[in-house]
Amino acid sequence: KDWRAMGDAGPPARKLLFVCTLSLSVTYLCYSLLGGAGALPAADAWLRTPLAPGGTVTAREPGAPDDDELAGPRAANASGDRGGAASTPDYGEKRLPQAVIIGVKKGGTRALLEAIRVHPDVRAVGVEPHFFDRNYDKGLDWYRNVMPRTVDGQITMEKTPSYFVTSEAPQRIHSMAKDTKLIVVVRDPVTRAISDYTQTLSKKPDIPTFEVLAFKNRTLGLIDASWSAIRIGLYALHLQSWLRYFRLAQIHLVSGERLIVDPAGEMAKVQDFLGLARVVTEKHFFFNKTKGFPCLKKPEESGAPRCLGKSKGRTHPAIDPDVILRLRKFYKPFNMMFYQMTGQDFQWELEEGDK
Repeated sequence: KDWRAMGDAGPPARKLLFVCTLSLSVTYLCYSLLGGAGALPAADAWLRTPLAPGGTVTAREPGAPDDDELAGPRAANASGDRGGAASTPDYGEKRLPQAVIIGVKKGGTRALLEAIRVHPDVRAVGVEPHFFDRNYDKGLDWYRNVMPRTVDGQITMEKTPSYFVTSEAPQRIHSMAKDTKLIVVVRDPVTRAISDYTQTLSKKPDIPTFEVLAFKNRTLGLIDASWSAIRIGLYALHLQSWLRYFRLAQIHLVSGERLIVDPAGEMAKVQDFLGLARVVTEKHFFFNKTKGFPCLKKPEESGAPRCLGKSKGRTHPAIDPDVILRLRKFYKPFNMMFYQMTGQDFQWELEEGDK
C-alpha cells in the first residue's frame, strides 16, 4: 500500500521494492542493535541515545540549542522576523504553513530557507518551531501564532530539519493538512555525518574522534548505526514513514550539493514545486570563496552580499580515508534504495572528479 503513492509501477516493481526495503530494514535493525549494545563511556553517552517512539535524532547535548534551533518562547515571539523581500507586515492573518522544510540536519536547510524568503510571496518564520517533535502538546493555536502574518496569495512556511527523522511527524503533519507540501534537502550521507560531527565538536571539543564514534568495532568494520550522525543519513528508511501519509509528488527533494554549486537552478525547482513565479534567480546569489558556498544579495542594491552565520561553512576535521571508504560501503545499499524510491540519482557514489 505504501508504494502506491510512488507512481504507476506495476506489482512486480512494488514487490521488488518491498523485498529490498525489508532487507534494508533487517540490516539496519541488526546494525542498530549491535551498535547500541554494551556499555558506553559516560562522556559520549548522550551522542548515542536510542530513539524512543516519537522521538527525534539529535547529536546535541540535551538542552543545548543549535544555532538554528531556538524553539519555545523565542519561536512564539519570532513571527515578526524578516520574511520575504520586505519586513513581515502587521496586517494579514496568521495561518498554518502550507509548506514545511522537514530535513535534513546539516543538509543545507538554512541556506534554502534564507533563499526562499527572498521571494515576496513567501513568509517564513526564521527560527525552528519544533512543533511536530518537541512542542506538539502546545496545540495548533500555539503553532499558528508562531507563524508570520500573510495576505492572500502568500505562502506560509517553516523549517525544522529534525522532522524528517521524527517517527510521529508524518502523521501529525498529515493530520494538520493532508495537502501540505514537504521539502527535504539531502546531502551525501558521509559528508553530512562529518558535518554533523564538526558542529558537535565545536560545542564539545572533548568528545571522542569521529573514527571512534563511527564504529562499534573498527577492527571488524562494524558501523555504529545507533549514533545519530550515522542514522540520519539512512534516508530510504526515514522516507518510508513519510510515504505512508504523503504522495511522493508532495515531497520535493533538494540536492544539498547542487544548492551550493547551482543555487539558482535548485531554487527554480523549489519555486516551481511551490507554484511560485521564478523570482529568486542567479542575480540573487554571490559565491563566497572563503565560506565555500553562495551568499544572498538583493539585485537592486549595491551593498555587500548577506552570508550565513559563522556556524555555517566550518572546516571539517581530517578523517581517516579508510573510515570514509567503509562508510561509503555501508551507505551504498541505502542510497541505492533511496534512488529507486524517489526516481532520482544523487550520484553520491561517484568520485569527486567524475561528478
